Amino acid sequence: MSRGLAILLAIAAGCFVGLQAPVNARLGKGVGSLQAATVSFTVGTLALILVASLSSGGLSSLGSVGRVPWWGLIGGLLGAFYVTVALVTVRTLGLSSLTAIVVTGQLAIAVVVDRFGLLGIAKQQIGASRIIGLMLLIAGVILVVRK
Repeated sequence: MSRGLAILLAIAAGCFVGLQAPVNARLGKGVGSLQAATVSFTVGTLALILVASLSSGGLSSLGSVGRVPWWGLIGGLLGAFYVTVALVTVRTLGLSSLTAIVVTGQLAIAVVVDRFGLLGIAKQQIGASRIIGLMLLIAGVILVVRK
């Protein structure tokens, strides 16, 4: 995949994540918060089953899931936590504040994972520019969240 296409796909994914909280919050108004998270993951799971079954190899490699480290299986739990927290807090925080906080949290944990080479990611040096970038994001959160 080209770098340009990867960037475009990442931008689209970011936009979709940005829409996820208000869409799920609206669903939550109608069916309840945990129920909305359940519906959201069920629809996503069904879509992934369809796409994966149509892709090359289909679903046959799922038999190898037992060979994955335990922490490789908790991504769905992490996603469920995010979706549930986002749909519950977006009404209180607003989408801008929620997004600023989440993106800052993502970068903070990414810096830690990169620095120590956690979760199968190669170690990366963390220079001053990354630390300054993180500090600027924290400053941005303060500006966006404050009333």
